[in-house]
Parts: sequence; C-alpha cells; structure tokens
Amino acid sequence: MTIHRPTLRSVQAPTAVVMIRPLFFSTSKDAGQSSSRSLIGEAQADIDFAEQAYVEISTAADELIRHGVDVHLFEDKSRETPHSVFLNNWLSTHAGGYVTIYPMHAENRRKERREDVIDLLKAEYRVQDVVDYSELEEEQQFLEGTGAMVFDNVERVVYAVPSNHADRQALEQFCNHFKYEPVIFEAQDAEGNPVAHTNSILCIGTGVALLGSDMITDPAKKAEIITRLEQSGRQVVHLTNDQITACAGRAIELHSKTEGLLLAMSQGAYASLKQEQVDLIEQSAKIVQLKLDTIEQAGGSARCAMAGIHLNQREAETEAEVEKLVEAT
Repeated sequence: MTIHRPTLRSVQAPTAVVMIRPLFFSTSKDAGQSSSRSLIGEAQADIDFAEQAYVEISTAADELIRHGVDVHLFEDKSRETPHSVFLNNWLSTHAGGYVTIYPMHAENRRKERREDVIDLLKAEYRVQDVVDYSELEEEQQFLEGTGAMVFDNVERVVYAVPSNHADRQALEQFCNHFKYEPVIFEAQDAEGNPVAHTNSILCIGTGVALLGSDMITDPAKKAEIITRLEQSGRQVVHLTNDQITACAGRAIELHSKTEGLLLAMSQGAYASLKQEQVDLIEQSAKIVQLKLDTIEQAGGSARCAMAGIHLNQREAETEAEVEKLVEAT
C-alpha cells in the first residue's frame, strides 16, 4: 500500500530543534531536587551511564539530521545539571518570533537555563521577544514548558495536567499572554499515582494524536478531549498504560526538508506499539526510531530531549548586524 503523507510545512511540526548533549548525566529521576547533594558519584556505573547518554544524544542528533531535520547541538559539562538533556522543561519557541523561559520546580534544574542557547536563537532566527516566567519561582508557581503543556498549535489549545510542574495560575497567565485555550484535566496511572508531566500521556501531531486515554480520571473530560482531537481532523491512537510506561506518549512530530512529517520516538516506545497503531501513525508521519534507553531511565524520552524551533529563519546578515540585534533584544 502506498502512503501519501503531508509534505507541506505544518505549524505543529518544527523543522529544527535544539538539543543538549550531556557529560554528567544521572539516571536518578530526582537528581535535580537538591542543590547540595552530589549529583553524580565516582562509581563506574555512574560514569558508564553518563557516557551512554552522551552517545545516545549524539547518535539521535545525527539520525535527525540524516532525516532532514536541522539540529542545534549544545554541550553541557556541568556536574550541577545532570538532567540538562531535558531542555524542553525550561525552553519553548512559538510562531510570531517568541521564545519562552519557564519556572522550574526543582531548584537545581533552574541552572539548566542557558544564555548561549537564547543567543543562538536570536542570531539565526527572527525573535520578536523573550518571555521569561522564571520569576514565578519566587511565588512557588511552576510551569515546565512542553513537559507540563502539550500544544495544539492548529486549534490554539494547550492541554495540561495540573501538578507541582504545572501550576494553574501560571498556566492561565501563559495562555492569556499567548492566546491559547487551556484544557486542564486530571490523570493518574494504574496504581493511582498522579501524572507529573502532561507530555507523558499525550502527543499531538498534524494528523495524528497519541493519547493515554485510560489515565484521564473524569469520563466526561476524557470524552471531551477525544472529541476535540478528532474534530480537529486527527486520528487518535489510544495508548495503554504499558505503552505509556514505555514512553510512547513522549514522541515529537518534526518536519523534514526531504521527507515531510516525521514522528520521532524511542526504540522502546516503538517496540511497545501494535502494528495497527504503527500503520495508523504512518498514514500521517514517518516514524523515526531513536535509541534512548539510558535517558529514559531518568523519566524522559524523545519529546523531552528536544526544544522545537517554531521560528522563521533569519536571512543572511553581516556579523555586525547580528551582534547589534542580539544586544537590542
């Protein structure tokens, strides 16, 4: 069967991403909760995990480039930021030239925010404004980027599960500023534990959405979300709890200059899918598998390791013009 996938640019799928290649990665999910503890020890196991994470991100970046996606790859060599690879929690970009910086729940993870990443975006893309919500940390309000929020850029809707990582007031402030409609819902796993990050159970692409629908606790809200996604023209792929555990929800749609729409996910996530689910996804986007076994042990996956760039590329300018622009913004 010949599959005809969309080839035109989609507001949902960025053509470029920023990634951070870590050197002192930790697999501990709470490694960033304290700024006083040692974040990576001298044990050989720690060193091995860090090296594996470095290789995984390097290989993933190469694979995306091979598939026609632009990757801006930064190095992180600080022991104080073991989860820097998950930059989507502090950074997002938006059509119209906006860059957003977010308030982080874990004190240590606030050190992951980087001026050099912002400077790169200003230099190579048209940035109208940098909106910085990090001061909300002083009020104990946290909103961890595209981990806490899942964007439907077509319908201008933000889906979010409230948690320590997604404060309702901060979410309302963001939505009011960027003119998104918030859809807030409760979700929990099979053991009754609340979902911490919305992107663990929901991925929205141009023509397909992956949803851990069984985790939504309110049947009426579950029906509303499914209806919204279907009415937006998307096929909804319902993920089981086991598939959510395998990080199938933490995929990200990208746009390749050569292949059209792609859905990047980990090899483990892909292996958890049934063939009929794969077939449904690939009617809309080509699946690209990335080996991310090590970083998934810390709770993140493909979606978490990339900040999509929804900005227009800047035309070639002189070095002096770029420096002047960066200073002005």
